[in-house]
Amino acid sequence: KKSEVSGVMAKADIKPKSIHDAKKWSADVENLYRFQQAGYRDEVEYKQVKQVDTVERWPETGFVKKLQRKDNTFNYFDKQRECKDKEVRKVKVYVY
Repeated sequence: KKSEVSGVMAKADIKPKSIHDAKKWSADVENLYRFQQAGYRDEVEYKQVKQVDTVERWPETGFVKKLQRKDNTFNYFDKQRECKDKEVRKVKVYVY
């Protein structure tokens, strides 16, 4: 299944209903980790703030490739997993 957030319209100001910490690594957790490293809650918030429809991803893995931070600098990410096991529980998972 694709990420939960892609079906959600990014134009409206959408607030999460609840939040919990990630328990184990997954591709979704990896992408959330990347958004949170760049200073965003998740893909929904990124699309709202940056007014973009798509996020640049690695075609091989589907992981986020590049994000523009709120200060307009860029975060670049590898094709491979970057979220280490010890970092997984720091990732916040937002439920809409």
